[in-house]
Amino acid sequence: MNISLEVSYKSLCKQGEELCGDKLEIIKTEDSDIIILSDGMGSGVKANILATLTSKILGTMLRQGARLEDCVDTIAKTLPVCSIRKVAYSTFSILQIFGNGKAYLVEYDNPGCVFVRSKKIMNIPYRIKNIEDKTIREYYFDVQLGDYFVLFSDGVVHAGTGNLLSFGWGWQGAAEYVRKACAQNVSSPRLVSMLCRACKDLYMGAPGDDTTVAAVSIVKRKNVNIFTGPPTSYDDDAVLMRDFMTTPGKKIVCGGTSANIAARILRKKIITSINYTDPEIPPIATLEGVDLVTEGVLTLNRCANMLEQYNKGDLSEKFFDSLDADNGAAMLAKILIEECTHLNMFVGKAMNAAHQNVGLPFDLSIRMRLVEKIKDECEKMGKTVTVKYY
Repeated sequence: MNISLEVSYKSLCKQGEELCGDKLEIIKTEDSDIIILSDGMGSGVKANILATLTSKILGTMLRQGARLEDCVDTIAKTLPVCSIRKVAYSTFSILQIFGNGKAYLVEYDNPGCVFVRSKKIMNIPYRIKNIEDKTIREYYFDVQLGDYFVLFSDGVVHAGTGNLLSFGWGWQGAAEYVRKACAQNVSSPRLVSMLCRACKDLYMGAPGDDTTVAAVSIVKRKNVNIFTGPPTSYDDDAVLMRDFMTTPGKKIVCGGTSANIAARILRKKIITSINYTDPEIPPIATLEGVDLVTEGVLTLNRCANMLEQYNKGDLSEKFFDSLDADNGAAMLAKILIEECTHLNMFVGKAMNAAHQNVGLPFDLSIRMRLVEKIKDECEKMGKTVTVKYY
């Protein structure tokens, strides 16, 4: 099966707390992706420590092929014990999806995963395991293209308690909201944004519990290829363009010099847009055979900052408005966030004197640092990134 995952998540801290008591971990292995959501007892610093320890222990052990029983046993013996309640407590959910379409889900005291297929909520058969006096739900199933999986902490279930809803939103209410959103074929980032916004509204802007949402959608592999910067040697122009154009996926060229190289090798004409919607971002251009042509450093810098903003958890309506804006940086960021599972970057290392900072060593151009930042931010989203220098 040629499947990939689109993963997004966001947390809302309990009102008055600076740290979230929930923790989400995304782990890539050779043949699978693992998403771990843990919820520490209480809120604040202690809950954050409990949740972080749980997710890190589970992630490290599962990556190394440990059995679930050993993972739970290790957590039970490692987590600090609450001095008041005399229990070491952190709930968790583990979703592991393999490249061949097989999937494995484990839940301990977290709300059940919402599984939507063909606009319907699916009930997956599970079996009960008792490990270290803990009741674990264990699921084995196959995934299909278009499936959605939403994991959330109990802050979602409790949303609205005592305010708009007497007993909170409940699992059924949240699941139905997810189902309706998935019926619109929304991306995982927008689904997470919608669900978190709904929870915040139900809490009347003051969350009464840590609230975390993670959405996973099963999509076809989506390659994006970016060419930026002229190669060190003129003779490598054709080599870079051959590699760039023969790699499957969307083609994006960033930078005027890069665009001129592409136009010369492809023997096509660059047509610059007269649509200047953002005074800080130069307009885009069109080039036959290429999906998007943008200016270089200014556009890459704005794009990198938007990716960083996204990874910091800003999934607000205002952020998505900026993502939908009609400028090159927003277009590039939107493609990387919502239309990319694998990013290939083809980077020329020739130095541009206009991009040098006198306070930096000569080999650290602004463009190179932006390439590294975009690579790092995309990897934080769980995307596979390769960079090839010329």
